[in-house]
Amino acid sequence: AGWVVLHCPALRSSAALRPRHLRPLLLADHLAQLLRTQRVGVRLVPALAEEGSREVLRQLRVDWPSGSGGSDLPGTISALKEALGQCPCAAACEQGPGTATLPDDVICKVHLKSFVEQQGLVGYDPNLDVLLVTEGKLRSLAELQQAVLECVVSDPASHFPDDGSHCSIVHVVSCEEEFQQQQLDLLWRILDPGAHTALQKHLVCGPVKVTNPSSPIGADQYFQLRKRQMYEASVMKYGELAQDETWTEVIDALTVAAIRFEMLSTAHRSQITLDLEDSSISTKGTKSGAFVMYNCARLATLFDTYQRAVERGTYPPLPPASELNFSCLQEEGEWLLLFKYLLPFPEVLQQAAQLPEPTKGIRITANTETVCKFLIQLSMDFSSYYNRVHILGEPFPHLFDQMFARLQLLGAVRDVFHSALATLHLPPLSQI
Repeated sequence: AGWVVLHCPALRSSAALRPRHLRPLLLADHLAQLLRTQRVGVRLVPALAEEGSREVLRQLRVDWPSGSGGSDLPGTISALKEALGQCPCAAACEQGPGTATLPDDVICKVHLKSFVEQQGLVGYDPNLDVLLVTEGKLRSLAELQQAVLECVVSDPASHFPDDGSHCSIVHVVSCEEEFQQQQLDLLWRILDPGAHTALQKHLVCGPVKVTNPSSPIGADQYFQLRKRQMYEASVMKYGELAQDETWTEVIDALTVAAIRFEMLSTAHRSQITLDLEDSSISTKGTKSGAFVMYNCARLATLFDTYQRAVERGTYPPLPPASELNFSCLQEEGEWLLLFKYLLPFPEVLQQAAQLPEPTKGIRITANTETVCKFLIQLSMDFSSYYNRVHILGEPFPHLFDQMFARLQLLGAVRDVFHSALATLHLPPLSQI
């Protein structure tokens, strides 16, 4: 299946992470999990260096590598500098009288426009012209180069060529970062005209508009705000119970679910509007992450109740699936769960992980909203069925066949919930 390097330039920002940075980051994290379900190897770049960013990502359950990059980063940077010295598109930066003073870390300038025209490349911004090459830009390329190399060496048993041509590079960027990433893309093609640099693709996220901010809001403040709203909504709904210490974990999970669904249930190309004063994101509404988690917890409660009843001798244990009589399932909702969710689920994961080749240019689109939409729809249909049908009936033997068939069906629904939530790094809740 090959390898994919997912590059998220938002993590290179020296400033504090903002909600607009979180969108490509959460999308890359989700996409990495989806690709792994399809047995695709994934490398995430860049390694996390900022301590503050690391804490925000830990709160959001983002599984991102940290460290200072590869072991041979200085060597790779030197090789890129050498290539720069022999590059026909590069020119020294004049620092004479009458010229603007350039930063100390500028090495030279590279003419991108002429390269794009020579190569006949399409899809790049027409305003791309001269790029001032800095140490920082070369370091970014070196990290990408190292990631491609790791894909080659970590798959020694494969029959892939060692030029990295089985390794796609996907730059997951916000629309604000797209121009700078195109510059980096071209610089890499110029300095390393290998098979892998030709496989670069750009997955561009639409803008994140924040309404009602009294001042620019950081990612950490955004998380804390949603957490407070979730806590207040839980106390309102469940009373003092929600103030118990065991609920800390539940409220954290609900907060992460709220934010991930807020960021990921919209197609990545479209704009997202975050209403920070709208606490309805917390528990109300069937389109929220909290609603999905609530229904996952209801299933956990159902099986926990059944298990305790088995231990008391009220019901017999669930027989193997091969011994069950599924003709007892005659409710329309039961067949809906089977044909609309259980059977198509592997295809849903496959579709969500697809990164089709761009038909023209360098931009690609992905179906990264698929899993969130699937979970929301599943939660609505499961909730409707669960509210209508009494699963654990009276303990009479003539009713056991139907109860067992329903439990088996809902056990499969629970497994689908868990697998889908795992691609979002969301833990299945056992209580709510």
